[in-house]
This record gives sequence, structure tokens and C-alpha cells, in this order.
Amino acid sequence: MALSKVDFNNINVTPAASKALKFNSAADGFETGDLDGSMVLLSTTTASSSGTIDITSGIDSTYKEYQVHFFDVHPQSGSRLAFQVDTGTNTNYNQTITSTSFAARHHEGEADDPDLGYQTGDDLAQSTSFQRLSVGGTVETDADASATGILHLFDPSNTTFVKHFIATMQIYHNDQSTHNSFVAGYVNTTTAITRIRFKYESGNIDAGTFKLYGIS
Repeated sequence: MALSKVDFNNINVTPAASKALKFNSAADGFETGDLDGSMVLLSTTTASSSGTIDITSGIDSTYKEYQVHFFDVHPQSGSRLAFQVDTGTNTNYNQTITSTSFAARHHEGEADDPDLGYQTGDDLAQSTSFQRLSVGGTVETDADASATGILHLFDPSNTTFVKHFIATMQIYHNDQSTHNSFVAGYVNTTTAITRIRFKYESGNIDAGTFKLYGIS
């Protein structure tokens, strides 16, 4: 029988860290768990003069979508941030990717400013290269320059279909330039993806934070 009202003084549920209190599937009691659409923090990795940032655990069949949120990712030298993925049986980060890239840019004082359009030079076509996240331009080394964004990876443990991804990234170059990048594509493998690697195409990642979330 479904509950008609709730006596909050008599809820008997054992608390669980990072979980929400919700009705059970029969709507006749309570349980703890993840709310639909909620973000569950799985790991946090901080860069410090790092050649790469590797997320090697936490990506499995638990969630249908995983997101990596990255903040204030600063390069050692002016370069482009990029990513690749890999499977449990392969650690070379050389999966085959096909993608489409798009960018919106504002450059103070330039004749063609603002600029909006496809960045076909940053697309991949059945390539094992790293996929650029900063499409159409680099992240510079100014003290305030950095990259912030989100990588969405869908159903990475599926062993029937290829793996799709979407990424957005915002770049603050300097006091005269801002940049928004969009990338969508797929990884052409039916093997489960379990790892993600981020790197700048040249130089180390001086600083930055990478948070892996599962989306319930």
C-alpha cells in the first residue's frame, strides 16, 4: 500500500554516505540511494607539472553516463588540451575516434571578430590520435589563462555498440580573447572503455583539477 503521508519522526533508514533518502519502488517505505539524474563524485585528480592525467578506475557498468569535469587546467607551454580512451586489455590510449568540432571565439580588435564555425582541421576520421578539446586554438601560458570544461562519455561498458562522447570546453586566453569549443563523436570499439587520459599536445599540465562523476 502506498504511503498517504509521512511521519518524519519515525523514518528508520540507515544513513549512507553521499546517498539520498528516497521512496522505494513500491512507494510504501524509504531507502537510501542515488536520485535519478544525480551526479555521484567518484574521484578527484589534481595536476601538478603532470605529463598526463590518467583516470584508470571508477569507469565500469555502474552508470550509463560518466562525466569528467575539469577546472583551471593550465599548460606549461601554449598548447591544445586533448584526450584519448582505452580498454581494460589495452593501455596504449590509441582507440579509433571519429569526431566533429565547432568553436565560438571572441578576439578583441580583430577584423573577423567574433568568429563562429566548424573546425574541420580538428576533426578526426577513424584516427587513433588524441582528440583535441581546445579546437581552433591553443590554451596560452598567461597567468590567468586556463581551460575548463566537461567530457561526457556514454555507456562505456557496452559490448554491443560503439561509444559516443560529447565535450565542451571554455578557454580564457588573456584579457582580449575567449573561446568556446564543442566536440562530438564516437570511439569505434565494442570493447568496454575503462580509462581516460588527458594531456596537452606539448608540455606538461602545470595545474588543474579533474573530477570523475557517474550519472545515475
